[in-house]
Amino acid sequence: MRKTRYFYHRADTLRSVLSFCGSLLIALAGFLLLPLLIAVICGEYKKDLHTITAFFLPAVLSVSLGILLKKSFRSDNPNSLQAALICSVGWLGFSAIGALPYVLGIQSSYIDGYFEAMSGFSTTGITMYTGLDAMPQSILFWRALTQWVGGLGILTMFLVVAPKGGVAHHLFGAEGHKINVDRPVPGLANTIKILLAIYIIYTFFIALLLFALGMPFFDSLCHGMAALATGGFSPHDASIEYYRLAGYSNYILFDYVIILGMIFGGTSFVVHYRILRGNGRALFDNTEVRYWWFLIGVFTLLILIERIVRIEHFHRLNFLDTNFWLHLEEDFRIILFQVVSIITTTGFGTRDITTTFFGDGARQLFLVMMVIGGCVGSTGGGIKVLRVAILNKLFRREVYRLTVPPQAITTIVVDSEPVNLDEIQRIGALFFGWMILLIFGGGITEFLSHHTGYQALSGMFSALGNVGPCFISVTDMAKLHPIIKVVYIMGMLAGRLEILPVLLIFSRKAWRS
Repeated sequence: MRKTRYFYHRADTLRSVLSFCGSLLIALAGFLLLPLLIAVICGEYKKDLHTITAFFLPAVLSVSLGILLKKSFRSDNPNSLQAALICSVGWLGFSAIGALPYVLGIQSSYIDGYFEAMSGFSTTGITMYTGLDAMPQSILFWRALTQWVGGLGILTMFLVVAPKGGVAHHLFGAEGHKINVDRPVPGLANTIKILLAIYIIYTFFIALLLFALGMPFFDSLCHGMAALATGGFSPHDASIEYYRLAGYSNYILFDYVIILGMIFGGTSFVVHYRILRGNGRALFDNTEVRYWWFLIGVFTLLILIERIVRIEHFHRLNFLDTNFWLHLEEDFRIILFQVVSIITTTGFGTRDITTTFFGDGARQLFLVMMVIGGCVGSTGGGIKVLRVAILNKLFRREVYRLTVPPQAITTIVVDSEPVNLDEIQRIGALFFGWMILLIFGGGITEFLSHHTGYQALSGMFSALGNVGPCFISVTDMAKLHPIIKVVYIMGMLAGRLEILPVLLIFSRKAWRS
């Protein structure tokens, strides 16, 4: 009887996971047709038919497999545990199909294509490829689209198309990025519609602003999508620095607009909704956003001070010299850009973080920022600012308890609301999980490569934080051992889904629940 019950539950869970993954694959087929349109519009098919087959064949495979799964495995509403498994398996499946355009279009190896696809859908931005400037625009658009789709979540897109009672609530919760997050309006369907509307409007706002300032339309669209998704894929090897090197007159304005776009993506979309409703106090009236602005300001100031102390031209100039202020503005802009890029986990760059422009202190702070990440309810990765705030309050509470009687009430309060013990324990577990995975990934990288411990750790920091840049060059990243790439792939997924749902894949008990 016990064995029969085990197989029944396992089949029920597997059926539910495969059924809903079928729906996701059908949706993926639609996304794969968009770069196909780019290939036709740009006339790429005239030069190389690979650009057509690179998207058409995966689209056919995705929709066929999706329909097969939907018809073969019919399922009722999944429970919370099954929803978490759907999230994890769905991301793996999306990346498995999403890798094929790279394999068929630019003759990439499958492991590198899978890595690139997972990096896109998880909005990480670590890339396996160089020579981006010469790649077909359809491939470059696919890279940007994977990040844009992954920004608010693959499953969020699915829920808009096919909400089904309690399914939506389970899937929306299982995707992570939550700590009892307030919804802008009652009802999940209305919430998702509002979030997507803000996401789309901001994307095109940034893209059109960049285009109006002189950036090519295709580039502005790709950068608008990647900025809001906090992804960081650029159509150019030099990332945003390309426009300075290429002599664009408005490259400084490009920098500031993209900073704005990254901040949009890294800030809670509930805050955006409140601001758009006319509540300007939303920028400062809760703990997380106050920590958010404080962290950006402090990191920028510390790195700028280090830069001023290290660089001689600041020592020779005085405050009355115009060149002093020009140098100061340039350094401030570059540092602010990189701080925002790292803490929002976007990964764009106007200077490579491995260059001598940044000192040792800045490099250490970048690692800290990779762990912190953006706000809860944003498209950013990392542990999240609100959790850092709660951990800070927890630490201060433990110090305070040493000075008061044992029976004193010392509840942790955030925005006038007590944080329950379950949430504190969950944050502690997540933080511990982060540390274990960082050490594990860093150790594997150092053991199987020639990189130093500092570089090896930075690779896993970047993957798990969904950041992109690290202290390993793109060329060296492509040469990493396949085992390291697999570890980073799982690290990117774990970071995107906040570790726990990914671990369920390997839990026998989860599949029989």
